[in-house]
Amino acid sequence: MDKVITSAADAVAGISHGASIAVGGFGLCGIPAVLIEALHEQGASELSVVSNNCGVDGWGLGILLESRRIARATGSYVGENKEFARQYLSGELEVELVPQGTLAERLRAGGCGIPAFFTPAGVGTQVAQGGLPLRYDAEGQPLVVSPAKEVRAFGGTEYVLEESIITNFALVRAARGDRHGNLVFEKSARNFNPLAAMAGRVTIAEVEELVEPGELDPDTVHLPGVFVQGVLPLTAQQAADKRIERRTVSARPARGAVSG
Repeated sequence: MDKVITSAADAVAGISHGASIAVGGFGLCGIPAVLIEALHEQGASELSVVSNNCGVDGWGLGILLESRRIARATGSYVGENKEFARQYLSGELEVELVPQGTLAERLRAGGCGIPAFFTPAGVGTQVAQGGLPLRYDAEGQPLVVSPAKEVRAFGGTEYVLEESIITNFALVRAARGDRHGNLVFEKSARNFNPLAAMAGRVTIAEVEELVEPGELDPDTVHLPGVFVQGVLPLTAQQAADKRIERRTVSARPARGAVSG
């Protein structure tokens, strides 16, 4: 089955108002930037987004945040996005913060048909006991808080019950993909992408290089095409546009200085 979609606009056309979307990436590494931009242009709003983080100001999911298109965000890290923090603390955005490993497993479990699982992460904290602010009011007071979760002991160790995540859609980015939707990710850009793809009922992948079926060594495929419904080939320019969340470089040595 040929799953190639020729334009980003067509790829996101079916995402409707109020949809839930799992989005791959870690920081700005491996984010489906072209699909996110197309979704911004498409106009869907009141979105519930599941992603490790929510981009940065002016790029990635930060574009959707700035235009008030995200109503709820589930993730692990929000430290690089000032607009995210502002919307959350002012009561404009509902936020569920999840331990990073738990988020990864909730996405994987959703893709595997596992409704819930027990994990030690969060036992003895508000993650298990409840009370984490999900939404604030305009005065900065908690308006909606997280509920308490079931805690059970196995072998003398306590574990908290976490529900899996299944979303209406998933947007991911891969280094290579074929027309059947089989995907290969590049090094650290793999991150949350396979897990997000598994959790989406309809998964769309933007790929930096499109190859024909049979060109990918089956042993190198990170995500089989059964999890992918659409493949968007990127142009060379789009594939090369990879931004850095926080650039850190060493100072240039003074002219004539001798290093030890």
